[in-house]
Amino acid sequence: MFPSTSPEAGRESWPAGPHPGPAAAPTRGHPPAPRTGPATADGDRRERGGPRRARRAGEPARRSEDEIDEPEEEVVPPVEVRRQLAMTIAGFAALLGVGLVLGAQTSGPGHRLPFAFIIFGVQLLFVLAWTMAMRPPALLVVGGISATVAALADIAAVQTDIAGLAPLGYLAVGGFLAAVLGQLVRRVDRVRVTDSLGATLLIVVGVVAFGTLIVLSRIPAGTQAITVCLSASGVALTVARLTDAVLPWPRLAPQVPRGAAGVVAGAMVGTLTSALLGSYLVAPFTPTRAAVIGLVAAVTAVLSDLAVGYAEAGRLMAGEPPTMWVARHMQGPLGGFALAAPAAYAMCMLFL
Repeated sequence: MFPSTSPEAGRESWPAGPHPGPAAAPTRGHPPAPRTGPATADGDRRERGGPRRARRAGEPARRSEDEIDEPEEEVVPPVEVRRQLAMTIAGFAALLGVGLVLGAQTSGPGHRLPFAFIIFGVQLLFVLAWTMAMRPPALLVVGGISATVAALADIAAVQTDIAGLAPLGYLAVGGFLAAVLGQLVRRVDRVRVTDSLGATLLIVVGVVAFGTLIVLSRIPAGTQAITVCLSASGVALTVARLTDAVLPWPRLAPQVPRGAAGVVAGAMVGTLTSALLGSYLVAPFTPTRAAVIGLVAAVTAVLSDLAVGYAEAGRLMAGEPPTMWVARHMQGPLGGFALAAPAAYAMCMLFL
């Protein structure tokens, strides 16, 4: 019996060696065993491992990579930088820094209350701005507890026999737990408590952080450290915002109306200001020491202000409605000074 195909189809070339001999006939009812032979040369038909897919009429054999439809990335337009708003925030940061520095100069042995009243006023602004901007559950409860913790922290900083941060730490933990429990009372607020733990912690710790300035004023050379650190922080925040009003480049994120030039310029000018102040202050201050502690305070303040801008952009992208206009834009400078205060205390303990 001869195969049904033509002699030319699928013919394989015989090897140069001797004839291998006849192959055994396949068993009736079973398919023939696959033939093993030399690899196919270029131009021969390649055998596919699976069945061929029927190709429709007019369809090309293989689609090119250019024809593959790729999803287009959504281009997010950058947020417009409003110059007047940036200049207004810069003015607020400058006024806040001047008020805190002048208030520290009124502090002296047995005369801590004037500075404590100034700090308490700034703490109330912090509570108002951050609660209205972040809007945690049970807003009034969190705001009331934070204001109470601020007053108790100022009293503890003035009245304790030994100047230290331990009473302030206990008040921060107690205020945080009280604020969380206040949010758990109502069932409506109870659902959002887990998501708002970070916001509640920031508000309570922020108001207590301002109290470290009162403790620092009771330490030798503490008032001078407050002057150097807060001056550097105020100048850094002001220069950063003014630079954003003139040259917001390069943009750090399309959704954040801030530029890297402002952040770098603010930190550098703030450090220079602290070094100049250190050259006029008495020992143990030197221009080098003042520059080091001023650099830490300035960088902390500028990065905190920048982080507030990222947080606000994240809330807007998540679909949350914008909050009070004044509170949103006061939040950055207040947060910068709130974190610069414990940084000044730590640098004073380490370097002075």
